[in-house]
Amino acid sequence: MMPVLLDAAAPPRRPNVVMVIFDDLRPVIGAYGDTLASTPYLDNFARGSHIFTRVYSQQSLCAPSRNSLLTGRRPDTLHLYDFYSYWRTFTGNFTTLPQYFKEHGYYTYSCGKVFHPGLSSNNTDDYPLSWSAPAFRPRTEQFMNSPVCPDKEGILRKNLICPVELQTQPYKTLPDIESVAEALRFVGSRSRHSQEPFFLAMGFHKPHINFRFPRQFLSRFNLSQFYNYTEDSLKPPDMPAVAWNPYTDVRARDDFKHSNISFPYGPISPLQAAQIRQSYYASVSYVDDLFGKLIGGLDLDETVVVALGDHGWSLGEHAEWAKYSNFEVALRVPLIIRSPQFPVAQTKYYHGITELLDVFPTLVDLAGLPKLDKCQSSQELTCGEGKSLYHQLMGLGRADEHVALSQYPRPGMLPTKHPNSDKPKLRNIKIMGYSLRTDIYRYTMWVRFHAQNFSRDWHDVYGEELYDHRLDSGEELNLVPLPQFDDVRQRLRRRLMEMVGS
Repeated sequence: MMPVLLDAAAPPRRPNVVMVIFDDLRPVIGAYGDTLASTPYLDNFARGSHIFTRVYSQQSLCAPSRNSLLTGRRPDTLHLYDFYSYWRTFTGNFTTLPQYFKEHGYYTYSCGKVFHPGLSSNNTDDYPLSWSAPAFRPRTEQFMNSPVCPDKEGILRKNLICPVELQTQPYKTLPDIESVAEALRFVGSRSRHSQEPFFLAMGFHKPHINFRFPRQFLSRFNLSQFYNYTEDSLKPPDMPAVAWNPYTDVRARDDFKHSNISFPYGPISPLQAAQIRQSYYASVSYVDDLFGKLIGGLDLDETVVVALGDHGWSLGEHAEWAKYSNFEVALRVPLIIRSPQFPVAQTKYYHGITELLDVFPTLVDLAGLPKLDKCQSSQELTCGEGKSLYHQLMGLGRADEHVALSQYPRPGMLPTKHPNSDKPKLRNIKIMGYSLRTDIYRYTMWVRFHAQNFSRDWHDVYGEELYDHRLDSGEELNLVPLPQFDDVRQRLRRRLMEMVGS
């Protein structure tokens, strides 16, 4: 009798990986408990996913946050706090998340805004090191800051609030619509039986300003819902001036620059405040709709999907708008993970403190790639400064001992137009605000920073903030002046200094 020859078992196919980045998205999502949100597709996606509820960006500005996320390293390691340096030539030739997948057999592709465009990604979105093909940039991206918003007289303006009819826009479309179409084309082009899995990064431009979206999404929201969103109309009295961001980009738009908004503290009128909030929520609904189209084109049985924001956005809390700060609303982002390895019948929530730094090692583990080493020094080229969430997804390990560290630079103690204290260039940075988020507290310390050698002087303090989230989730009451909190302040101060270093 002849022996039966069996084919060797094929090695298990590694999953495809899709990472979706929303620009300036705070967790205004139904699955996060926001009752005003209209996000049916994200909510539906969340039902089979793992939601991390307390996730923090490392800096509330696009380029520093994205380069931190995509290299797994803190802004202080990359020495990038603005938009004007490329880490590979300025600091170190550090391996990125997509590059790691590319070097381990994945075909990697970028659609839309993943790396911040320009100098901070070498004007190439870090191609060819991070990507297997040139990154896709929608052709309508060039009009994002052009006068394309028709006012009541039909004159085209550079407005903050810009609901549109698609047929009136350049090429009769919008950047995020183009990017999703390209992402779906790419997914369809990858053979189901290809031995080469893919890593796709899809970057939405919205809800980043300006709020330009198809007009029908505005009708989902009644303006009256947004007048009492927050009771804040003035800067909290014990907030250090250095902590304030004067939202210069909002003020500069055509529909706001003639409103005589007092600099730096405002306030914005109640009507304009409600309109901004309504348009932010409508922008989120717009990209939620596109997210649904993207998810509909994926095989979720073979694909790890992660959806996240690069940082948050203030909607009038502390009477502030935009990002550019160390407050919870500017730093907290959604993070939703769906993996065929960890299926769940309904949403599973994780409430431990998490950082965007944790995404790189987590995706590496979910794809079954060799583990990403924890960085032991700033000279290592392939490592990460975050922690993998893989053990939490397995139901192992506790998260309550973790903390998040974020930072934001300032050119001086007071808010200024020149230099722009919201977005100071490296040469103008004189102060760095470091913010530590623990399970209970947020502690922020603003100290002298020396941009020429990236050092700091812990004895030269320009402001301190301490907020107790058990009683004050809005971070309204700075506890630093109260003597009964001095021991807590000193303990958190020591921990912060140990984490940051000299």
